[in-house]
Amino acid sequence: MEYENRMKLEFDSRSANEGFARVAVAAFLSQMNPTLEEVADVKTALSEAVTNCVVHAYEGKVEKITVECMIRGQELTVLVEDKGCGIADVRQAMEPLFTTKPDSERCGMGFAFMEAFMDSVEVESKPGEGTKVEMRKKIGRILNKFEQ
Repeated sequence: MEYENRMKLEFDSRSANEGFARVAVAAFLSQMNPTLEEVADVKTALSEAVTNCVVHAYEGKVEKITVECMIRGQELTVLVEDKGCGIADVRQAMEPLFTTKPDSERCGMGFAFMEAFMDSVEVESKPGEGTKVEMRKKIGRILNKFEQ
């Protein structure tokens, strides 16, 4: 696929790096002249994806998370990838309120939030090999006749 611009980050799977990823992606997104709501939506979805990697993929071990962003026209694509434990049943994992950590403070809404704030979310995962989450969002609202 031909993209107008792209960037790629790799960082340790530490919860402190979730904020770094949010700011970096928001800065990259700024070239698309997004609304504040669009920036907040992308940052929220990204936060959920990165937090899933930190909490679930590596079970407390510090490994690498990769975030890649691509721009094509008015569409932003965000990929979040880990090489962790993977997800045995992606469909089940994407169900609202499903969590593999019921004894913790996890609420099982990560994928639901990603889907709510982005236009599309696709998850590929293999147990023992890792997970890749691809999220897409069209940036730039269409003005109606009263706003033009």
